[in-house]
Amino acid sequence: MEKTVVPSFFLFGEPPQAAEGKFIHLEALDDRTRPNDWNIRAHAHGDLNHVFHLTTGGGTMMAEDRRVAFTAPCLLVVPSGVVHGFAYDVGTAGSVLTIADSYLRDLATREPAFAGLFRAPEALALAKDSRVEGALEGLARELVWAAPGHAAAVEAHLLTVLVEALRLSVSARAGEGPAAVGGHAALVARFRELVEARYREHLSLEAYADLLGVTASRLRTACAKAAGAAPLKLVQDRILLEAKRALLYSNMTVAEAAYHLGFDDPAYFSRFFAKAAGVSPRAFREGARAEAV
Repeated sequence: MEKTVVPSFFLFGEPPQAAEGKFIHLEALDDRTRPNDWNIRAHAHGDLNHVFHLTTGGGTMMAEDRRVAFTAPCLLVVPSGVVHGFAYDVGTAGSVLTIADSYLRDLATREPAFAGLFRAPEALALAKDSRVEGALEGLARELVWAAPGHAAAVEAHLLTVLVEALRLSVSARAGEGPAAVGGHAALVARFRELVEARYREHLSLEAYADLLGVTASRLRTACAKAAGAAPLKLVQDRILLEAKRALLYSNMTVAEAAYHLGFDDPAYFSRFFAKAAGVSPRAFREGARAEAV
């Protein structure tokens, strides 16, 4: 049986279930933080994305192996599948907006830029004239009403929040160059989905290309233009991410982590990890523990 590295929830503390269609949820931040003494342990959501709106307070977000400090007013963007947890300052207030992957995909067909909004966890400072708080207040009202135009009003408020987050995110990444769109991005999105399902199998580039119905050359080109990296580098990054999760959030030995990730030889896994991360698996784990103390 495969070991579970981190707990997976629907909403925090709730058993996993599929989120389908236009699922969104909005709740006050302290609905879950106050009962947990302002500390939310590391966890993940398979198909739910979060936008946290902090109006007062601050704290630290743990996102995979990163620690991101934040101070209100701000937004915290957390994509589905990302292992995350929080250490909030006591009394921190705000709200948590949750959006299903299926709804985001629908919105991205109408506004392609939304596809890049949840590409990585980030903290985004809010200006005093931000429209986010008003939009979330309107969304909260609409979610409990059944008035004419309810669905349209819900989406209008949601889009206001997402557009604001998108513009802040693009501004923060201004030095990274324009986002890729079109056929290359679509192929890379399909490739990432396949990698997510098969990365433990250590497939060759040609095997991935065959499964996608394209040539290896086309896959290389798409990844270079849309992701700025070679296809197998994206696979290696995904393996490295899961390796870090195993070392940070489980009590697996290094050898057990190696087998969990499909390596036949733990020594080869250690060399792979050291080359990719710059430190050995054991040093990475010990450094993370020391930092957390």
